[in-house]
Amino acid sequence: MPVNFGRLVTAMITPMTPEGEVDLAQTFELAKALVASGTESIVSTGTTGESPTLKDDEQYEVWRTVKEAVGPDIAVIAGATDNNTAASIERSQAAAEIGVDGLLLTVPAYNKPTQPGLVAHFTAIAEATSLPCMLYNVPSRTALNMTATTSIALAELPNIVGVKEASGDLELVAHIIDNTPGDFHVWSGNDGDTLPILAIGGYGIVSVASHLVGGQISEMINTAVHGNLEGAADIHRRLLPLVDVLFCESNPSPLKFALNELGFRVGSPRLPLVEVCENSQILIRDELAKHQIDLPL
Repeated sequence: MPVNFGRLVTAMITPMTPEGEVDLAQTFELAKALVASGTESIVSTGTTGESPTLKDDEQYEVWRTVKEAVGPDIAVIAGATDNNTAASIERSQAAAEIGVDGLLLTVPAYNKPTQPGLVAHFTAIAEATSLPCMLYNVPSRTALNMTATTSIALAELPNIVGVKEASGDLELVAHIIDNTPGDFHVWSGNDGDTLPILAIGGYGIVSVASHLVGGQISEMINTAVHGNLEGAADIHRRLLPLVDVLFCESNPSPLKFALNELGFRVGSPRLPLVEVCENSQILIRDELAKHQIDLPL
């Protein structure tokens, strides 16, 4: 299935009003700003977008707003799935009707299916839609690791076009790359793993830090792709301290604080997430002062 999600994908936050409602106006502005700072496509209402706390109708409005903001040339990938297969299919079909360009298929949390269960779950969703699908393996969130063998099996489905790999296991990533077609892409799911995954044949990153330094991440990717690993490593090392503070507490709380601190108001996270503690605020402020911020403010 021809698809171009690009190498730099941003896992976009969901802005909230001071009253805790989804802020669609600021969602629109943030999506446009992300594209202006290097984002090639957007994951909307994934983990970073606080999908577990959003009602279905809120997710639909966010997808619609993001797509309206970025237009036809930037792909919007909807985080439409969870651990309920039937509900995931319904949301995925709604996403297609809204006009998004792809789906993020996240490994289910809590019910811990077997690997054959993962194949069956993702196959059922993929076969219920014509949209291209990106798998998402994030064992730190789900308490379940999707094996390379499972990803390789799912790559045989025509509309499963790649995987966002956040396991941190480079051997697993290399095995996927070696045993899937050339048009099946592996995106890093961790900002700190972007360069190592590129170095072993990965394609790009689904990034959190690109909210702030998208242009620099894009430069790092392009530098690596063109064979200058030393130059890419310089950028990688420069950005790592910022990446670290953005995950000093559960994502997206640190990122929301950082954006608010910079003057791009995105509100607070929804419960059960809360604002970062005072010590984390100090760490984030200090690190922000050391970096050029690419997001138009």
